[in-house]
Amino acid sequence: MLWIALVDRIGSGLWASVSVLYFTYVTGLTVAQVGTLAAVSGAIGIAGAPLGGRIADRLPLTHVLIALQILRALASVALLTTDNYALLLAISAVGSLGDRAANVLTKLYAARVSGPDRVRYQAVNRTVANAGWALGGLAAAAALALGTRAAYQWLLIGDALSFATVALLTTRCGEPPSPSRTVASSKDPAPTLTTTSPWRDRTYLAYVATETVLFLDDAVFKVGLPLWIAHSTNAPHGLAPLLMVLNNVMVVALQVPLARFGATTAAARALLLPLSAAFALGGATMALSATGGTLTATLFLTASAVAFTAAEMLHATVSWELSLALAPDTAQGAYLGAHGLAQSAQRSIGPLAVTAAIATGPAGWTVFGAFIALTCIVQHRLVRDPLVRPPLSVAPITVSEH
Repeated sequence: MLWIALVDRIGSGLWASVSVLYFTYVTGLTVAQVGTLAAVSGAIGIAGAPLGGRIADRLPLTHVLIALQILRALASVALLTTDNYALLLAISAVGSLGDRAANVLTKLYAARVSGPDRVRYQAVNRTVANAGWALGGLAAAAALALGTRAAYQWLLIGDALSFATVALLTTRCGEPPSPSRTVASSKDPAPTLTTTSPWRDRTYLAYVATETVLFLDDAVFKVGLPLWIAHSTNAPHGLAPLLMVLNNVMVVALQVPLARFGATTAAARALLLPLSAAFALGGATMALSATGGTLTATLFLTASAVAFTAAEMLHATVSWELSLALAPDTAQGAYLGAHGLAQSAQRSIGPLAVTAAIATGPAGWTVFGAFIALTCIVQHRLVRDPLVRPPLSVAPITVSEH
């Protein structure tokens, strides 16, 4: 599965780096049309996480993953066939739906095959994925140096081929054991489905709401830092991509070593306290970067990037463990699907949150960091009681095979 993560992210890195440029220069869309396409497809993609998780509790996980990768490949190829805006919108929405579903199910697969080592396994998986993103981005940068229509098209073809390759590699993966599916003989009665649902679990839904806030570090690097550097500090504009590189290097180098501090559920919950401090520090140093000259701004911005990257890695470790520890074994797919809504929702509200902080000035970043820090404390309290209570006794799903 690690090879799959690498190939998948290389393809995603190829396309994510040039998607806006492709729609602008190849299909001829306006800025407003490109923005609308991204917003609509992203909104529709939100449904992919819960839908994929629900299906994975009922069908073999590898089969669902293969189908999703084929869907993503077809969507990528389909983009090459038309310049019609309505069709591009529909195709992008289908691709986004498949992308969000595949993301959740890949995490579910890792949890099932790694068992008690799931935090470390996910850390290794994330390190490999970041390396894949970097390789894809470098390849895209090299291709864009040509600046031709064909270069953009070949990058999209490369994206599609990566998904097709991942589908092929997944056929070689064994089906992991699933607490939600017990294969029975043909003499057994019809399937009995569990009634456990994350949509009736108010504690889990509240946890997902706090997760949406904790995922805001993603918007800091993609939107907040570049805009803040360009409009509100004396730092050179070229610092923004360098801080992105710093973020990537830190994740690749440190995610696996940090994972050992969240190897148990209790340890993962305890990490919410230093995570709170990291978010508060990131916001404070971002605010201070606007108060001095070039050197001072550069130093504070670098400190902020380090703090937010540390928060990103700590939160990844906490999130991997708690999202599963709070879920009943018989409904892991459905619960992880609900958890996937947090990341999807952050993609919509994140840019709004960081631009509001920028518009408010240094005080805005201080409040931004403090608000996320407070949310960490709220989550620390929220998950305490569910984690110490004994798990619910729920009968497993039985699936008859004929």
